[in-house]
Amino acid sequence: MKTAKAPAGPRAGETAQDRTRRGTLRSVLTALTLVLGALFAPGVGVIGGAGEAEAATKISHATATSMFRSSAITWSSSGGCSDRNNPTCTSFEQLNLATAKGAQTLKSASGCSLNITGGTETGHAGGTYSHWNGYKLDFSKYTCLGNYIKNTFTYIGARGDGAPQWKSGAGNVYADEGNHWDVTFYNCGGC
Repeated sequence: MKTAKAPAGPRAGETAQDRTRRGTLRSVLTALTLVLGALFAPGVGVIGGAGEAEAATKISHATATSMFRSSAITWSSSGGCSDRNNPTCTSFEQLNLATAKGAQTLKSASGCSLNITGGTETGHAGGTYSHWNGYKLDFSKYTCLGNYIKNTFTYIGARGDGAPQWKSGAGNVYADEGNHWDVTFYNCGGC
């Protein structure tokens, strides 16, 4: 079944001024739709902030590893595995999309090598903004990364457990846990 196409030319009785108004209205409505979609998309919009949890877009381990591979970010685990329920594994199952993008932003902004040693696997501290809930990644301590964090972000004091912390302009928090960086990604860091 064929559908009728709208005539390509001007509408009957329509003036050039009418066509201009219609084109302008269409452009304004399209722009408004895009802005509203960006503002209210779950886990993507700018409504809300680091202080309040919102629905986040979750990704699979396979999607995360593909994203990390495309940015030359490596990962490792003491158990050589990716089972989310095994604390010796490094899993990205149920990682927030913003967290994966945040790691990519960190890699491109710092120019440093990044190796992820902790993801969403069990065994980390709990809480709303936890590893299990997809907000945190642990990174190997490399001199380049440490220098970038300390020279680019703002020192905000020690965490309750004594770990010194730095906060990025985007609001993400980088804690020096001694043998690795524990990073809380509230957003993608300006991706």
